[in-house]
Amino acid sequence: MEKLSSAPLALLATLVILLAVRSNAGGIAIYWGQNGNEGTLAETCATGNYEYVNIAFLPTFGNGQTPMINLAGHCDPYSNGCTALSHDIRSCQRRGIKVMLSIGGGAGSYYLTSSQDAMRVAEYLWDNFLGGSSSSRPLGDAVLDGIDFDIEGGTNQHWDELARYLKSYRKGGRKVYLTAAPQCPFPDAWVGGALDTGLFDYVWVQFYNNPPCQYSPGNADSLASAWNSGCPSLQERYSSDFRRTAGRWKWIHSDQRSHFPVKSYV
Repeated sequence: MEKLSSAPLALLATLVILLAVRSNAGGIAIYWGQNGNEGTLAETCATGNYEYVNIAFLPTFGNGQTPMINLAGHCDPYSNGCTALSHDIRSCQRRGIKVMLSIGGGAGSYYLTSSQDAMRVAEYLWDNFLGGSSSSRPLGDAVLDGIDFDIEGGTNQHWDELARYLKSYRKGGRKVYLTAAPQCPFPDAWVGGALDTGLFDYVWVQFYNNPPCQYSPGNADSLASAWNSGCPSLQERYSSDFRRTAGRWKWIHSDQRSHFPVKSYV
């Protein structure tokens, strides 16, 4: 996920629209890990502002590469310096916050070459970040809640298979959550096919850096038009709509019980 040109990373969370699958919950998601001034992970969760935190990023994986996380200046993965984050991860989870590992990002070396490659990457993610076991877990022994797909390069192949492999894992009744951050032009060029599987639990659309469909200060019309007319398949799958009510744009879920007031956050 690329940074906004003139806004801190925390503001990025306010420009991400959350769609909750098979539920009526709305909340704010944030990407943590690429800004040295954003504070610790535990401090971020302690603000009470977020329901979902994506640890960003795992930008190197696939095609036989040795996977490697990059958390900017927060810790050094080459010396196992990120294992202490387990304490912060558990602190966030005790607050009811779901913590995901975001794979991909705006820069990196990642792509999947085959179904077998997708299976190997899924196995690596399960053993090193989720409910599996490994002697070299980069973030320590804390068990993350799931994997976020922030795919913005490489190819658009085999991400659907990676999603299926990850969803097949389960331990002690605890499922693997899948989330994604597609661009707002629909369908997304990279993960559109993966989203069509219906396996993702949450989707946070990047309504920025794309003039035809991005949010502009004081004007959500392009954003609303893109959602309501440009992505019928996602509307149907996520049972949501975006409407103007009493002068404010809101997310309206299928049973009308929950809505997400965009303007109150931006």
